[in-house]
Amino acid sequence: MAGHAVPMGRANTVIQKRPALQLHAPLLTALFVLIAAPVALSAQNPKYRTTQSDFGGTGLLQTPTARMAPEGDISFNATRVDPYSRYSISAQPLPWLEGTIRYTSVSNRRYGAESFSGDQSFKDKGIDAKVRLLKESYWYPQVAFGMRDLGGTGLFSSEYFVANKRVYNFDFSLGLAWGYIGNRGGIDNPLGLLNDKFDTRGEVTTDVSQAGGTRTNSYFRGPLGVFGGIEYQSPWEKLRFKVELDGNDYKSEPQGNDQPQEYPVNFGALYRLSDGIDLTAAWERGNTAMFGITLHTNLKAGSMPQKVLDPAPEARKPLPTGVSGNAIDWSNVSQRLRSNAGIEVQEISLHGDEVIVTGEQKMFRDSAKGLGRAARVLDNSLGEGSYNWYTLVYSSRGMPISQTSINAEKLREYERNEIDRQALRRATANAVPAVLDDDIVYTGELDKTDFSTNLGYTQNVGGPDNFLLYQFLLRFDGAYYFERNKWLHGSLGVNLLNNYDQFEYDAPSNLPRVRTDIRQYMTTSDVQLSHLQYTQTKQLDRDLYGMAYAGLFESMYGGVGGELLYRPYDANWALGVDANWVKQRDYDQRFGFRDYSTLTGHVTGYLQTGFYNILAKGSVGRYLAGDYGGTLDLSRRFNNGVSIGGWATLTNVSKEEYGEGSFDKGIYVSFPFDAFFVRSTTSTGTIAWNPLTRDGGARLNRYYQLYNFTSDRDLDHFNDGFGSITE
Repeated sequence: MAGHAVPMGRANTVIQKRPALQLHAPLLTALFVLIAAPVALSAQNPKYRTTQSDFGGTGLLQTPTARMAPEGDISFNATRVDPYSRYSISAQPLPWLEGTIRYTSVSNRRYGAESFSGDQSFKDKGIDAKVRLLKESYWYPQVAFGMRDLGGTGLFSSEYFVANKRVYNFDFSLGLAWGYIGNRGGIDNPLGLLNDKFDTRGEVTTDVSQAGGTRTNSYFRGPLGVFGGIEYQSPWEKLRFKVELDGNDYKSEPQGNDQPQEYPVNFGALYRLSDGIDLTAAWERGNTAMFGITLHTNLKAGSMPQKVLDPAPEARKPLPTGVSGNAIDWSNVSQRLRSNAGIEVQEISLHGDEVIVTGEQKMFRDSAKGLGRAARVLDNSLGEGSYNWYTLVYSSRGMPISQTSINAEKLREYERNEIDRQALRRATANAVPAVLDDDIVYTGELDKTDFSTNLGYTQNVGGPDNFLLYQFLLRFDGAYYFERNKWLHGSLGVNLLNNYDQFEYDAPSNLPRVRTDIRQYMTTSDVQLSHLQYTQTKQLDRDLYGMAYAGLFESMYGGVGGELLYRPYDANWALGVDANWVKQRDYDQRFGFRDYSTLTGHVTGYLQTGFYNILAKGSVGRYLAGDYGGTLDLSRRFNNGVSIGGWATLTNVSKEEYGEGSFDKGIYVSFPFDAFFVRSTTSTGTIAWNPLTRDGGARLNRYYQLYNFTSDRDLDHFNDGFGSITE
């Protein structure tokens, strides 16, 4: 997704210090007393769960709380309180970190000149973050620090500290805020004692040249306001009530859009329609109704659908007397390994009392599940006594990646509950694929063609032409394999439904237009050849892999390139380098090219940090516009295979040259399709959100990555799925 509000004209507001206001002393006193009281912890009340605020992120209505959603939670929120409609996504990638992305539609302000954007309402984009500083205990409240709308124009920006304490079914919150949440003021900024610049908050502006950057001239500046409230879980588990003291008086709204407030207390009720849907209604500002809906799920704990279309593991047969390799129908074994264990067999060989199967896992995301099923197939074919070890050599695109050996008798003992899982794990060995003098008894035929048809979807969010531009495509994907490590892949899309005919705006650019001419690529043709690439891979040394490729890499670029990856087995790090000469494609996405060409490439380091299963990727090199810089990408992977991450890129392009956004950044969620289908699959998908499309820091979208091809070198992934070995 890409896009950003591009309002025409400016509306600047300066928030000054105000005279102290009279605060609601009885309510605040009660809140302080209750927060300090030692009470039962929230974890002891199974009814307690977090809910979302109007802005997205855990909170009451207009105000945040110190609560954190369960680790892995993700929520999609929509609220309406005149004149604002807010749409947000809030995620909890770590137990102590919450992030929110939000679009706000201001219904009584236009996006720009009518000739440019018609009657579309003004749109603003915001990014929030909240960090837990202190976890609630018997004596202490939970404390968090957060920043709302922390970059860009900062129309609704605020920084705050907030504390929560629970008393049975009541959850009390109290906080102090600078900026929007605390606009009522009433407390002089103590930082003003250090420097009087903290007494006045910086400008709030709709100038898009400020959008996407940081606003350090506003952080922690201006007077502070108090906010807080109570959330009550009723005896009926589906119903919850909220009362809050709003820290904002709505007298300094962005764009001069001040709103009357009858009294500063908001009232609301939340009804849990189902496990994944919350409905909220509230009365805010003493005169305005609010309605909202939240859809939420958990990326970490979400249950996988039952794989009713998977074949059942082969039933164990009475073990015959061991037979020799010459008496076995290895072609039949290979077919059963493919259909039941998901292994596309390339070769079967014998080495002493060991059977070695080389192939690629095509069905099960957890390779341990395929290993257990393969052992059952081999047992039923070989009997007992002749072969004591079964070894699977995992190959990817013709490159041997890793091997796993299991003791056949130990697996039988585990199935009979004679040993525990730890003992079975000790009887399972993982290693670098060995080069042995084997007796090859079967060689699988190469399936040279692979075709599929699917639906494709692209969108552009927050642009001046229309808030949501979308396109549905019918995609035809095909591959032809010359050898296992040499193939040609293509992807052709045919337009089915879209509203990109409304896409008229070309974003300004002070750099070569390497990405900002996206409108022309989306609207020129209804038939789009997005990818046509010849690729060849090779294992160059024990831990060194290489890949070369040529063709149409993506919708905008084609050329030639290559990648090297050094990835030691079971190491928490890897190092790669890629280099590409590319030429810009014609807008119709067929076989023609434009005049622009460039060299681009990066050196990339990968580190499995061991901290909450976070993968850190750091790249330095040359980008598509000829700028030099680096990209940091951090992602959290959950045991079920879902990952959530984000990236930021800084290059030698100045903010003025880069334009709106200041630097490139975005977030993404990668997920296994296995999480949604009733049939097992190794396929994965990625949903990415890039707040806007600019030319600085633009990277080539390479279709294949050696780090992904070599994922079986990560032993943690095998261990995470070891419990499925008998499924």
